This record gives sequence, structure tokens and C-alpha cells, in this order.
Amino acid sequence: MNRMYSPLNVSLRRREMLARSAAGFGGLALSWMMQRDAQADDGYVNPLAPKTPVHPAKAKACIFLFMSGGPSQVDLFDPKPALAQLHGQRLPKSFGNVETQFIRETDVLMASPRKFRKYGESGIEVSDFLPHTAQVVDELALVRSFHCDSFIHESAQYQLSSGRVVSGFPSVGSWVTYGLGTEADNLPSYVVLLDKQGANEGGKPCWSSGFLPVNFQGTVFRNGSTPILDLAPPSGRDGKNYRRTIDAIRELNQATLTRRDSELEARIASYELAFQMQTAAAEAVDLSQETQQTHDMYGVGNEQTDDFGKRCLLARRLVERGVRFVLVFGGGGDTTLHQWDAHNNIEENHGHMCGLTDQPTAALVRDLKQRGLLDETLVVWGGEFGRTPLAEGKGGGKGRDHNPLGYSMWLAGGGLKRGVIAGATDDIGLRPVESPYHIHALHATILHQMGINYEHQEVLHNGRYERLTDVGGKLIAEIV
Repeated sequence: MNRMYSPLNVSLRRREMLARSAAGFGGLALSWMMQRDAQADDGYVNPLAPKTPVHPAKAKACIFLFMSGGPSQVDLFDPKPALAQLHGQRLPKSFGNVETQFIRETDVLMASPRKFRKYGESGIEVSDFLPHTAQVVDELALVRSFHCDSFIHESAQYQLSSGRVVSGFPSVGSWVTYGLGTEADNLPSYVVLLDKQGANEGGKPCWSSGFLPVNFQGTVFRNGSTPILDLAPPSGRDGKNYRRTIDAIRELNQATLTRRDSELEARIASYELAFQMQTAAAEAVDLSQETQQTHDMYGVGNEQTDDFGKRCLLARRLVERGVRFVLVFGGGGDTTLHQWDAHNNIEENHGHMCGLTDQPTAALVRDLKQRGLLDETLVVWGGEFGRTPLAEGKGGGKGRDHNPLGYSMWLAGGGLKRGVIAGATDDIGLRPVESPYHIHALHATILHQMGINYEHQEVLHNGRYERLTDVGGKLIAEIV
């Protein structure tokens, strides 16, 4: 007896199943595009829609590793043999008479307690504080001649973040997303990953959108398994009903939007993004999808490196999914214990901070490279200033004070040269003597590599055209 045809009665091979359901996959994509187009017809325009770079971009995304507190250049990346010869002596007049709040007449020079060695084919010298970073030194573009305008933590952190020593200006991540939008429909364009100890002194202004629309400010992901609170849909409500609720809220908001209102526009966009994130965010932050080998590489599960390791791994997962800018803090909370603020004991403080961050930092660079992502992802490492070559405290101590006059940072990937050094400080690491670069040059280089004209991207604010690099910003020519 012939049986009636029914899908339930047919056993399909994998290829047959894919062939018969191809139209269904296409239908899913078509329905998404139709919904997006319908929203556009209703007047909804995603403020974070992707934008075409003004010139060919080398980098699609940026991961900024913000080392709060001020890492010491002369103990990490800028070896100074002269310090060993002058150890315990007053600052020679040949280096200039500097009498400020961070260099006092009674201070004496202090040699680095650590050893430096050349690594890789490039032969760049790195101290034994950073054994893991030393192994990826051929991927780095090291700049030894940065300087900024403030020796105070908050104002220097504002300047590293926004180019200005006062709060209220857009952060670099906001300028990037303002200029380029995002490639992620279901995740924020700009994500902030705070240290487990909390924010640094600069706080929210370090990821604020300033006078740009609030759509472009950073979204803080919490530590732990629930990075965003209240993301799950209400219980007992299916997806279709929830989608209708979001659409109704959007229509009501747009009916009220009779003039340009960035706050209301941001609220409309946030409802839509929250709906899209209900599945995407949970998947993106699920580190259990990674192999044990990857966890071990980042130091996840190790008490010392677990926190920073998880956040570096999450940063990689986010840029893989189209997030444009990820700000990862290395240090937070109490300045003397949990940041690179080594006033009392450079070896104790930097030993602790390097132990937390060195392995995950190197793993991030290595992981991006092995996945083919380093060429299109710009990684930046550095703090708000460096530290003096003098021992802090009367009669000579074991710590170092703040030094905004000359310090080191590095960049990797994003189309930059690899295994190169730009700039140099004097024989004791106090001031730049070769190719000095203001922190505006860092911002100019980030924007340039991401396809943004840093001299032309500006916004009229309070009667003045403002831009991230203010006046005088220039590219770091040796590494581009």
C-alpha cells in the first residue's frame, strides 16, 4: 500500500536537507533586510550605520589597552645605562634644572632594578618585567618619545582619551565610531571593559562622547557572566510580541521627534540595539566557546591573570563580531595598589601590574595574528604618562614620580610597521631628544589607520570647530 508523502516519513541526507532548505535560509536573510528597509521607510535611520572611510583604511577596529597610573618607560621599554652610572647622584645641570611638583631638588637618580635584553629579529630591548611581551616584540611599533601636558592623573587621562586636559570632550573611541559607524548590527559599536577594581580616576569622561551625540559614547560591559544588566527579555513574552513592543515605542518616540534631539535619537537606537543584543551579546561574551588552549594562552583560570586575560579575550571576540572600538583598562580603583602608580616602590608595583597584564597582552597580539585579524585590528598599549628617572622621596626612595615630559607607548597591527622604534629620550629617559610626539600624534595615527582624515574630521561646538587632535596633531611618520 502506498503511503502518502510526508516530510515526517522521509529520511533526508545532509546535502538534500540543505538543498531543500536553501530557500528558507534566503528567506531569513530577506526578512531581515525587509525589516531594516521598512524601518528606514518609517524614518528610522541607524546613527551607527557603517560609513565609507575617506581614504583606504588599514584597520577596521581598535583595541586600546589603557594602563592607568603611568607605566615607567625606563623600567620597561627604554633602557638607560647612564642611570646606572649616575645612580644616587643629583640631576646633572646638563639635563636642565627642572623644579616642578614631580621633580624636586632633593631627588637623586635611580637605576632600574631590572635587566634589559634584545629580543626577536628587530633586536628591540625589553626589560624582564615583561617576558611575554618581549616574545611578540617583532609585531610592535614602539614609540619612546611621547609627551603630554599634565602630570596629574585625571587631566592626563582625559588627554590620553580625548586630546584635552579637561573633561567634556569626545573620547577617541567616540570620534572613531562617529566617523565610521559600526559593522555590528547587534552589538555596541564602542565597548568599555573596566578593571575588576573599578574605574580609574578619570572615570566616565575617558569613554564619553562629549559634545557628540550620545550614541557614540562607550558602553560599559560589567565583569562576570552578565556584562549587561536587564538584557534578557521579560518572562512570558515571545519574540514577535516583544518586537511589536519595540516598534511601537520607536513610532511613539519618532512622532515626538519634531527637531534634532540627540538624546531621543539615542534612546530610539538603544531600544533597537537592546532587542538585537538579547541573543548576540550572550553569545559574544560566552568565553566557554573558546578552547582550553586559548584560555591557557590568555591566563584565564590563573588567579593572577584571570581578570585581564578574560577581558583581552573578550576584546578579540568583540572585534571579530564587528565592534569598532574596545577600551580595556589595565588598572583601576586605588592608585597605589591597583594601578601603575609606583610612588613608593617601582619593583613591587610594576612587578604586580606586569604580572596581571603581561601574559594576556602578548596573548592578544599573538591570537589576533594567528587568526588573521592583526592586519586589520590596531592594538594600542600605554598609560597617561611615564615616570621620572629619579627616586621619589628625600634622600632617595624606591619609587618614581609622574613624568609627562617623555615616555613610551606601543602600537601593533592595523597596517603599521612592525619591529620598529620611533623617537628617543635623553640619556636618563627624562625628555625626548629625537622625534618628540605629543599625544595628539597617537590620536592622529589611530584615525589615519582607520581611514579618517584627522585634520578634517571636526564638529562645530560653542562657535569653534573642534577635532580630536586639536591643532598641531601629526602622524607618527616612522611607524606608518
